[in-house]
Amino acid sequence: MSYINDGAANEAIGALCKLIERNDSIAPENYQKFPVKYGLRNPDGTGVVAGLTKVCSVSGYYIEDDERIPKEGQLTYRGVNIYDIVRGCRDEDRFGFEEVAWLLIFGSLPTAEMLESFRSLLGSMRELPDDFIEDMIMKAPSPNVMNKLARSVLALYSYDDGPDDTSLANILSQSLALLAKMPTIMSCAYQVKRRHYYHKSMYLHPVKPEQTAAQSILNSIRSNKNFTDAEAKLLDLCMMLHAEHGGGNNSTFTVRSLTSTGTDTYSAISGGIGALKGPRHGGANIKVAEMVSMLRENVRDIHDDGQVADYIAKLVKREAGDRSGLVYGMGHAVYTLSDPRAVILKREARAFAEASDSIEAIEDLEILEKIERLTPEIFAEVKHSNKKMCANVDLYSGLIYKMLRIPEDLYTPLFVCARTAGWTAHRIEEFMTGRRIVRPAYKSLSLPISYVPLERRTEDYMALAGRNYIPKDER
Repeated sequence: MSYINDGAANEAIGALCKLIERNDSIAPENYQKFPVKYGLRNPDGTGVVAGLTKVCSVSGYYIEDDERIPKEGQLTYRGVNIYDIVRGCRDEDRFGFEEVAWLLIFGSLPTAEMLESFRSLLGSMRELPDDFIEDMIMKAPSPNVMNKLARSVLALYSYDDGPDDTSLANILSQSLALLAKMPTIMSCAYQVKRRHYYHKSMYLHPVKPEQTAAQSILNSIRSNKNFTDAEAKLLDLCMMLHAEHGGGNNSTFTVRSLTSTGTDTYSAISGGIGALKGPRHGGANIKVAEMVSMLRENVRDIHDDGQVADYIAKLVKREAGDRSGLVYGMGHAVYTLSDPRAVILKREARAFAEASDSIEAIEDLEILEKIERLTPEIFAEVKHSNKKMCANVDLYSGLIYKMLRIPEDLYTPLFVCARTAGWTAHRIEEFMTGRRIVRPAYKSLSLPISYVPLERRTEDYMALAGRNYIPKDER
């Protein structure tokens, strides 16, 4: 149990859970009976169109004669293909995350002078307010860094002289400050967790304003502050790929939905963090790492396709792993034949693993490639589905973080540090173009039930009421 240590209280909670389970269950066939866009998905699995955006485009299929036709995945930031952005930065051997952030927020590629000025601005905003680390992070350690990120973002509201000012200038100022500060909050939260939960040394290194976001992160999480240029640029690449993924992903939609209410920047961004924390969203990269670890433990020969395939089949049948039936890192709501982010990360992971000459990294890569190759056929066989399935960004990002010696505690928080750029762009766009509060509808399945005086509410009546049954004498 969580924070309830009293046995009687736990027993009471257990009984109340049974009441909820009885009264809140909805038969699956009802989702077929009524025209419900469950999960805001159309019957063919595509997302319900809820808005318009110029920030990002994600495509993995096209529609022809009302049929969904798979195609290679494409990701563009403000119309610029992600492959071209990555290639441009790689060819010029430079960092790209700050350029991507500028592109997403301001709508066009920056000049060299603009980019340098933007980097300097973010660097100058990376420090946290005086006493913030001690008062807001150290005094309330969290077992999950994502939780501390969300709480810290909310806490920054109290340090803002105009937190509820929703002018464009103020939203932009707040957003850039959060984009700059997120890596600092993340590293401090992790250090406090190290000390409080792992009983290890905590080290808080001074912020270096001249460093890029990727350099600042590696500088802050390594005890000796040492890292290579190749390591920093590989992390920078991951951040470029994680910076944005369209308005329909759960966390970005959460930010836009909250923004539509007129709420403050801190509330909107902390909501995005809460959404990204879930294992079906940003938390999937950690689940991939756990899945590979369990596969290593349960498969005698990881080089044998048949043995690996048998284990994947058990995952799909809910007989292994976390019994969710999911093969983490596989499948996507939009991409069908390929996820361009996964394509890029797979290539970079292999190059880095071979350069490092790490047997474990090369074996992990082999396992992931087997999962990518074998899962679609196994899934089709077990689920009797012909749906196209490809690797998504989470399959290979965890391996790269592992090779960069980044703790698993930071896998999803790193996602936050990057995705804050996309959230910011969408919050500003929603603020500029949004005309209505987001308000979808739910079909009620409740039947009318007469009010019953307290003294007549027996256990038998409660059982009947839970099934929406109305006794004859009360109809």
